[in-house]
Order: sequence, then structure tokens, then C-alpha cells
Amino acid sequence: MWIDTHCHLDAPEFDPDREAVLARAREAQVAMQVLPAVEVANFDAVRALAHQHGLSYALGIHPMYVDRAADEDLDRLTDALAQHLDDPRLVAVGEIGLDHFVPDLDRARQERFYLAQLKLARRFGLPVLLHVRRSADALLKGLRRFEGLAGIVHAFNGSAQQAHAFVRRGFVLGFGGAMTFDRSLNIQALAAELPAHALVLETDAPDIPPQWLYRTAAQRAAGDRSRNEPGELPRIARTLAGLREWTLAETALITSTNACTALPRLKPLLGR
Repeated sequence: MWIDTHCHLDAPEFDPDREAVLARAREAQVAMQVLPAVEVANFDAVRALAHQHGLSYALGIHPMYVDRAADEDLDRLTDALAQHLDDPRLVAVGEIGLDHFVPDLDRARQERFYLAQLKLARRFGLPVLLHVRRSADALLKGLRRFEGLAGIVHAFNGSAQQAHAFVRRGFVLGFGGAMTFDRSLNIQALAAELPAHALVLETDAPDIPPQWLYRTAAQRAAGDRSRNEPGELPRIARTLAGLREWTLAETALITSTNACTALPRLKPLLGR
């Protein structure tokens, strides 16, 4: 059994064949997917998909969307969390965080939304799904203001020192398609060396395709597209298994257990 801890199943890339994507995931024994929202506009979509297909979801405002979000969207998030807190398929606040990679994003506004959403996570007793790109230290600074929060650091690609700082705070780190590239030496080293209890698997589908799905800029310009999907998770897991010298069965058990520890509401859903 596999758990995809980060999948944007509501993305328009899946509109033509979402049912087939889900069927391939089930065939690959991906028993659970966590569907994070990115803005108020897709809160209802991720919740509906989670209920329709026996999955789980998170509600939050992504740092790359805060520039187009209204200030009142934080109130809308508060209302949505309060309304759905008793929904067992709501497992986290996310996707939230900071993005210092994309130029021209308003960092002050990102930080304001990030801190406000950390406050909401603590208020409602939920873990968080953190977006991190060149922002690990800033994320950790924010977490120090809200002791006791934990969750998943999605698509981690920072230093070993930063990784251990998150782990000490009770977070687990998400590894996915980027780990499969031959040149991803830092990510592979982290996946190999971090404590076993700190690792979970993800696809970030339709994004971050693994090496076997990658298309060059020239291929993309010629119209050749690359779309990741949750059914790729077991093959992605083979890379982690090789790095850790685990069997695939061990990898599935360890990473699924870690996911349920990081997101405690997941475990009761797996028996449904």
C-alpha cells in the first residue's frame, strides 16, 4: 500500500481523463492521496474529489497565489476550516509556505499569509503541508513562533542542516520525482541519510515528473508534454528503496506509517 502525500488531482491537466488516472493509481496500489488546495477557488474541488474517490484533502493558500488572493481570503479559509473541521477527510492546512525562487513574488505578503495560516493550523489543531523553495530558513523562523506544529515539508531540496532542523521539530520530508534524476545528488543524499521516520513519498502530480517522464525544453516547445500522476509513485519509490537498501514492501510500510504519523487523520481513512 502506498500513500501519495501530495497530489493536485484537481488540476486542469487531469480534466480529460481523471477517472483513468485514478484507476491507474488504484492498480498501482496507491491507496491514498492527499489533495492540497492552493487558493480559495479550489477548496470545494479538492474536498469534493476527496469524498467522491475516498481520498483526503487539505485547505490553504499557496505562496505563489497570495499575490492574487484577497486579504479576505484568510477569513474565508478560517470559515472553511471551522465548517469542515469535523470532516475526517480534512487532514491538514495546506499547501502553505514561502517561495523565494520565483522572482517578483511579494515576500512580505507571502510571509503574512504564511504566519496567519500557521496560526490557523494551531487554532484548529491540524498539521501543515509546507511549500519550500529557497526558503527553508524563513519557514523555520516562522515555525519557531508557533511551537508544537508539525506536518510535511513538501518536495524538500535544502541542506542537511535545514532538513534536520525540520525533523527535530517533528516534521517529515516529502520525496518524489526530483529524487529519480541522476544529477539530484543532494536530494538522493538526504533520502539515503535522514532517519527512516522522516521520509514520506509524493508525486506533486501533475508536476515534478520523474526522470522517465521528463521532456527537454526543445521537446516541450515542440508540443511534447510531460504529466506526472499518482500511479507513478511505486516506481518513484524504487529509487528510495535502492538508496536505503530496503525492499519495496519495507519502503511502502515505512513511508505509509510515517505519513499517518505526520497526518494523524489519515490512518482511520485507510480502513474505509
